[in-house]
Amino acid sequence: MTTRIILDTDIGTDVDDCLALALILKSPELRLEGITCVYGDVLLRSRMVMKLLELYGTQVPVMAGARKPLMGLRPVYWEGHEGEGVLEAGDERLMPEPEFAADYIVRMVMENPGSIHLVGIGPLTNIALALLKEPRVAEQVAQITLMGGVVRGLGRLDLPYSEHNILCDADAAHVVFSSGAPINVIPLDLTTRVKVNRDGVERIRQGGTAFHAAVVGQLERYPRFEKQGWTNLHDPLAVASVIDPSLVRMEAVRIDVETGGRHTLGATVMRAQADSRSRVAVDVDVERFEAFFIERVER
Repeated sequence: MTTRIILDTDIGTDVDDCLALALILKSPELRLEGITCVYGDVLLRSRMVMKLLELYGTQVPVMAGARKPLMGLRPVYWEGHEGEGVLEAGDERLMPEPEFAADYIVRMVMENPGSIHLVGIGPLTNIALALLKEPRVAEQVAQITLMGGVVRGLGRLDLPYSEHNILCDADAAHVVFSSGAPINVIPLDLTTRVKVNRDGVERIRQGGTAFHAAVVGQLERYPRFEKQGWTNLHDPLAVASVIDPSLVRMEAVRIDVETGGRHTLGATVMRAQADSRSRVAVDVDVERFEAFFIERVER
């Protein structure tokens, strides 16, 4: 049985969104119903997604969503070379569907109760807007899986107080985590443990298609990979946890989001709560996941 998913993404300079999309496309366990883009230049992000889908040889509805954080109080972070190496002259022809991303999420979830799994790998503005428009989405969505947040125990004092996706729109994260929806969180604590290195990139390159070449190009262009020869598989781990839940170990928790802290804006505060519908991943089978990722994407 396949899992029907909507991917909500801020695809751009950081290559992990591109890698997450590649893993989805290469996984028969998933049926990609649509892709919604969030945060900043959502038209450019939509075109990136559409170009990658075109190179892969498939068509999936793509919708643009919210450009700014929910309250509009924090400037949009723009890293640098979004679209370079994927988009080229003439790709202005690529236009997303006219339906607004949050409206699409509401429509799909409510028309398919208990069947749609949301995979959020960017700031949570689109998902929050959907929940604000139609609170029953929290009851009707099959599951929400998010790459976001950070637990930051004593053994991980190297991690920031707040993870990027939550920090970019802490108010939206508060809406999502307080909605009562079933939520699985794949936090920075685990995603910083999983990597793809140059050997893995060469294996992907051997796939030999234009799509493989585009994925490799995005990896090699990413500044962190270029500098250190590897990068973390943040978003792909979230996707993989949907395909094979045994790759991670989950615990039920209550999750609150700091929306007003001077030093801790966007921090995810978690404590064990057995009856909570939110769960956080607390461990990952690193070697098995890394092998799984490469074996899928190199196909």
